Amino acid sequence: MKYEDIVRNQEILEYYERGNAILKALGYTDHSTVHTKVVAAKAAEILNAFEYSPEEMELARIAGFMHDIGNVVNRHHHAEYGALLANEILKETDLSIPDRVQIVSAIANHDESDGVVADPVTAALILADKTDVRRSRVQVKDPILFDVHDRVNHAVTANRLRCGLEEKRITLYLTVDEEICTMYEYFDIFLKRMTMCSHAARILDAQFSLKVNGQRVL
Repeated sequence: MKYEDIVRNQEILEYYERGNAILKALGYTDHSTVHTKVVAAKAAEILNAFEYSPEEMELARIAGFMHDIGNVVNRHHHAEYGALLANEILKETDLSIPDRVQIVSAIANHDESDGVVADPVTAALILADKTDVRRSRVQVKDPILFDVHDRVNHAVTANRLRCGLEEKRITLYLTVDEEICTMYEYFDIFLKRMTMCSHAARILDAQFSLKVNGQRVL
């Protein structure tokens, strides 16, 4: 079972279509396969930058693509629901038990509310997921209806994640229109996520930094 097979799995695709429709109705940002493909690619790039094996990169891709399928059940505890759904799907593949358990564990622990970072695959998934902040994730079309999550994402006009092996640092560079969103609002929403990124970076023997509009803020 390879990543290319996972992204074509009809059950997973149906989970995402239904789950994102529910979140859109609730006013959430995009959690479709657009988001999860970004996360999958970033997670693999992070592990590649720190010279982890191709096998671990592949597990990170799969976990990255599948990490939000639990939204089809409920947004609350979606990580745990997603892990259970993923386990049932992956049981039907030729993945080894250790690889399946690794993917399931990463999915189960990716949420900042109660997730635990204990291995590189989970760390890469968390870093890729929590740094996917961008204007195109906003699903509400009328700015008058924006909540604070929408404003924060809409305010981000540029996003780049840089991983440096030599300096052992992972840096998220954001360009933020502060007329749309204040830095106070950004940290009010994302502080727990950025803290989780710091924990994840340490698993990769690195430090996490955040630079906004050219200034280091974390």
